[in-house]
Amino acid sequence: MQVNGKHYRTIWMEGSSVFMIDQNALPFSFKICKAKSYSDTCQAIVTMITRGAGAIGAAAGFAMAQAFVEADLQFGLFSSGYQVFVEKARLEIEATRPTARNLFYATERVYEAGLNSPEAAMAEAQKLAEANIADAKMIGEYGSSLVKNGSRILTHCNAGWLGFVDYGSALAPMYIAKEQGKDFFVYADETRPRNQGARLTAWELQNEGIQHKIVPDNAGAYLMSKGMIDFVITGADRIAANGDTANKIGTFEKAIVAREFGIPFYVAVPFSTIDFSLTEGSMIPIEERSEDEVLFYSGPDADGTMRNIRLASPGSHALNPAFDVTPARFITGFITEKGIIAPQDLIRFNQ
Repeated sequence: MQVNGKHYRTIWMEGSSVFMIDQNALPFSFKICKAKSYSDTCQAIVTMITRGAGAIGAAAGFAMAQAFVEADLQFGLFSSGYQVFVEKARLEIEATRPTARNLFYATERVYEAGLNSPEAAMAEAQKLAEANIADAKMIGEYGSSLVKNGSRILTHCNAGWLGFVDYGSALAPMYIAKEQGKDFFVYADETRPRNQGARLTAWELQNEGIQHKIVPDNAGAYLMSKGMIDFVITGADRIAANGDTANKIGTFEKAIVAREFGIPFYVAVPFSTIDFSLTEGSMIPIEERSEDEVLFYSGPDADGTMRNIRLASPGSHALNPAFDVTPARFITGFITEKGIIAPQDLIRFNQ
């Protein structure tokens, strides 16, 4: 994506350092963060400096490669200390965001490559990042066929360029459709409690010149009941073999309402998000994040100074599950790099 006339990837690696767009700073400022070690990259994942299924996967792959390089420098190649360091790093990386399938996929791929050499780990991490972009672009190509002139689309959370290395998943069809000259409109859920829709999706859409409005999370049923939505597209963080889909909290509600009003509900994902080892959605681990994300909000005041303010009643506590699971029966199709696939057909691609 172009930002201020320059093309950026969401995350990339130079030498043994990882660079990423600080998504906590957006949309109020555009900053690049540098992670010099695997533990720095892990911290960036935990604090959501980088976030989104594809970007988390790339970050995890880069972190695993960093760990191999650091182990070699500290202990020497394939020494006992080297092996202990790498195994510890792998566990730390996998613990950062437990719901995200792409994180585990990338960590495993880079770990297996790194058993040969740190250089092989670095090469595999870069290969995965390139595949991330290629898959996202194909998702956009296939999904753009759903976008017609006059389409009105609802999306939840942020599964755009910021959620991948480039292009994104749920927003990729919109970007390709825009390139094709199509005229359409997007409603972006604010996506409490971290407001990824209001902050990140809206920023992306505005940056790309796509017509849009931010809507309250609870407005989906109203919009659909008034005939204002033609279809829904979301991303996903992990999908079970039967098509049950974990995505940002609130996704399941949108799917239920869409089915009630006969509105197609699509999930845009690369195949690396599908966990064929899980037979159904109840097996997907759901991350619970700090209650402070619900109780407080950060943003600039009238003078531009960032402040953290309390939104909730003092003394009250909050529950903050980051994801919910939408059963496959509510999903019209998966927009993937291999085409648009019905939930019941996913299992055919398990290799």
